[in-house]
Amino acid sequence: MADSSRGGGVYDSSAGDTNFRRKWDREEYTQRAKDREKNAALAEKNDSRRRRGLAPEKDKDEEYVEQELLQAREEAIDLTSNLNKTVIVQSSSVASKQPGFYCKACDCTVKDSVNYLDHINGWKHQKNLGMSMKVERSSVDQVRARLEALKRKSDVPELDFDARVEKAQAEEEEEKRARKREKKEKKRKLKEQPVDDSLVTEDLDIASMMGFG
Repeated sequence: MADSSRGGGVYDSSAGDTNFRRKWDREEYTQRAKDREKNAALAEKNDSRRRRGLAPEKDKDEEYVEQELLQAREEAIDLTSNLNKTVIVQSSSVASKQPGFYCKACDCTVKDSVNYLDHINGWKHQKNLGMSMKVERSSVDQVRARLEALKRKSDVPELDFDARVEKAQAEEEEEKRARKREKKEKKRKLKEQPVDDSLVTEDLDIASMMGFG
């Protein structure tokens, strides 16, 4: 039997671990709250500086990371696949447990799709992705290639709604005529097939035996 006089019983270690975890969680949440307040204050200050035409300030405690030039998004943004669904986000932050569109890069939740699009196109989100708000300067060849692509696109005739409906009806009528021609061709081939006289004679004999002749 275990000696309960040593350290207060067999459940001391688990109780100690729980207390340590709670203390660690409180410290982590407190630090994250401080970081968010600090980042929010810096963001507000930089917004004011941008409106005055000044360059934004950088966080003194933040290590310098070389940022990539801003690039156009190539993949489509999916905003409807998880509609009316509950998706579990593997994160211990409070923001990940709130309803809405969760951004893992910024650890925040946005209530609706319109604000979510504004958020992912904003400088804060791009900064957390390692992007700067500077765009690569296009060369002369790139501009020419882009203009050629736009010209080719404009040369393709774009049908309006009435023209598309008319085209669809014409295709449907042509398909019906093709089916009729195929049906007539099958009947014609059946008529042209030679008839076996022996089979006809046999059918007549059977009919006469049954009293039909």
